[in-house]
Amino acid sequence: MTDIPRRRILLAGLAAGIGPLAACATRPSHNEMTPIVFVPGNGDSASLWITTIWRFESNGWPRDRLHAIDLPYPLARDDDSKPQPGRTSTAEHAGFLAAEVQRVLARTGASKVALVGNSRGGNAIRNFIANGGGAAVVSHAVLCGTPNHGVFADANSRLGGEFNGAGPFLTRLNQAQGAGGNEITPGVAWMTIRSDANDKYAQPDGVWIGARGTPTNVNLDGPALRGAENLVIAGIDHRETGFSAKAFEPMFRFIAGRPPASLEIKPEANVVLDGTLSGLGLENRSGSYATNLPLIGAMLEVYATDAASGERIGPARHTKTIAADGRWGPFTTDPDARHEFVISAPGYAVTHVYRSPFPRSSSVVSLRPERFVEAERDAGSVVVLTRPRGYFGVPRDRIALDGVSPPAGISSGVAGVSAARLKVAEVGRAVTGEFNTERIVGRTWPAAAEHVVVLELTG
Repeated sequence: MTDIPRRRILLAGLAAGIGPLAACATRPSHNEMTPIVFVPGNGDSASLWITTIWRFESNGWPRDRLHAIDLPYPLARDDDSKPQPGRTSTAEHAGFLAAEVQRVLARTGASKVALVGNSRGGNAIRNFIANGGGAAVVSHAVLCGTPNHGVFADANSRLGGEFNGAGPFLTRLNQAQGAGGNEITPGVAWMTIRSDANDKYAQPDGVWIGARGTPTNVNLDGPALRGAENLVIAGIDHRETGFSAKAFEPMFRFIAGRPPASLEIKPEANVVLDGTLSGLGLENRSGSYATNLPLIGAMLEVYATDAASGERIGPARHTKTIAADGRWGPFTTDPDARHEFVISAPGYAVTHVYRSPFPRSSSVVSLRPERFVEAERDAGSVVVLTRPRGYFGVPRDRIALDGVSPPAGISSGVAGVSAARLKVAEVGRAVTGEFNTERIVGRTWPAAAEHVVVLELTG
């Protein structure tokens, strides 16, 4: 695929060029700004787009024209042609996206939307545009880290898998069109954003799909598409292709036709938070799968916490029992407050989620409790440091959990691990998670009583 046109983004150039160009741009009116629908990846939720949405808002995009979707069963089937409990086929995924697009068009009165997808979300976008009538209602499509030519390409095994570049799904989408042999559906403006060599799902070796030493038959430029504007950002990981500030700049420029005024998130004086509280399906006795279905009957408490100690500041500021709509809010707070979200539900650990301040309002703050791991009952406390919008890279990033840097299980090389798990002997003390400039302090809770502590990073 070396003949695919590429453009490498140099961050120094971005920083130098944003301000003057943006100052000259004429901002369109509210009704002229295209609604944007964000599509998360395999097993993911709408909440991963929160910082991207904040950056669009901070650059003048109306909040009511930014919509992130939650596929009820976000995981792909092992074989796309065979029904599988708790999994969604490519056709079902594209159909769900089509319905969401129609809902956004009806609500906004717009004639077209822009679509932005990370990883598997890009598969649904391509399928909807190519086979579901999307070409008539989509102006721009931005595919972030989407494995457009597969995570692997093998004509002799797992041929029905959605992520097999030699399988029928991707073969059909990548069928050459026109004299130039383009791999995109005409009538829509296309962009792909990928890493240079740090995307775990665009690697020539199968280490990240459980086949170390086996060729994947996929190149580093697997996410690129012939005929699209293909951009390469050095060093970013698979999720950062969609959720990082580095990816936001070209994404915004491509859709808006002008650079953003800033890559920073502008705080609001009053912050209103909401989202869904969902659960996990049981695949077998030893494993669970993610869903975005409401965890009806779960109990949520929200506390403000001290930045230095993680201690609660006063009583719960918000409590709610989750109903059929799955919504856990609205909850009004301020942009400097730190929070502890406590989720209690039968069959789950009592989950204490500690979060950094929320600088802006959001309706896509998704929550999900942990299942208790019986083998960890002997610990004083179990602490998880998690980074939903990216992976931990060593030596790229500084990562520390309870003073250990890097935490166990995070090795150097391609960034591919997004969570670190730690057993702590003492209960009732502060525990700190750090990732570059972000620092979260929580408290240890007793594993013996089936509590789990989660330090969830925003960046």
